[in-house]
Amino acid sequence: MKTIAMQCLACAAMLTCGAASQAQSSVQVYGLVDVGLAYNKQPGKEAVTGVENGNMTTSYFGVKGKEDLGGGLSTVFALESYFRADTGSNGRFDGDGFWTRSSYVGLQGSLGSVRLGRNTVPLFISTLLFNPFGDSFGFSPSIRHYFTSGTVTGDSGWSDSITYISPDLGGLTVNLIGAAGEGNGGPNVGGSLLYMKGPLGLTAVYQRVKKGAAIADTKTWQLGSSYDFGVVKLFAQYGQVKNVSVQPDAEYKLTDIGAAIPVGGGKILAAYGLLDPAVGAKRETFSLGYDYNLSKRTDVYAVLMRDELETLSAGRSFAVGIRHRF
Repeated sequence: MKTIAMQCLACAAMLTCGAASQAQSSVQVYGLVDVGLAYNKQPGKEAVTGVENGNMTTSYFGVKGKEDLGGGLSTVFALESYFRADTGSNGRFDGDGFWTRSSYVGLQGSLGSVRLGRNTVPLFISTLLFNPFGDSFGFSPSIRHYFTSGTVTGDSGWSDSITYISPDLGGLTVNLIGAAGEGNGGPNVGGSLLYMKGPLGLTAVYQRVKKGAAIADTKTWQLGSSYDFGVVKLFAQYGQVKNVSVQPDAEYKLTDIGAAIPVGGGKILAAYGLLDPAVGAKRETFSLGYDYNLSKRTDVYAVLMRDELETLSAGRSFAVGIRHRF
């Protein structure tokens, strides 16, 4: 009986230790699905009508976790994958990697966090924070002008990278990133100062892309601001991109303004962007929409956009869709 009692006590101790270990760790599965009906005519191209994925936010799923190591230090990780909900295909496009949204592991403590793997660049984060359409590749003029118009190179996330995110310093955070060349040009470097406190938001960003033999070397800087008056939130961005892989250097100036106006259970969204190259055609994009919240996790939207590129027939797009976060 004594032996059996001791064995029971040992098992209880093991279970207690296991429960404590589990209490110090957490793993979360999450994601977003965005699908809509759209009429899409890009400048100079024929119109396409159909079901489209990710007009307001690119659909994705992910798993992330955190383990408390004690003394205020934790291990953090995330694996996030884009997918196309309209076809069931993985990635943003054919040939896209599986975990291209992010895939990292790192340490987090009182001095900030350090993450190694594939990390989102500060330029993309600042661009989406300081425009009313967020990270919409379909309808945000600033996202389209910076990341899909042949200006900035290097994608919205960098592989083989290390990033540092400072703790909140009275509303100010410092974000730094570097991507090793690993025999393929490079390295890439970037960073931002991001101030978010009360109704005011400010950012200053710089990045230098050199990695990739088939990718143009570019230098980019950007300033952004926002202010929430309650009845309307205003946004503004100004930036410049220089492509140093061509002679003479190709230079682009990017100006974006926008507003989000609370109405009913949603917001009216409006944004204008001008892409002004030193040589070549200007691009002007205007988007207007309404985003209505059905719940904390689900919203429906309707957006129209006019996209003008000099010398080409104007682009015109319209979409109604639904987003769900899980």
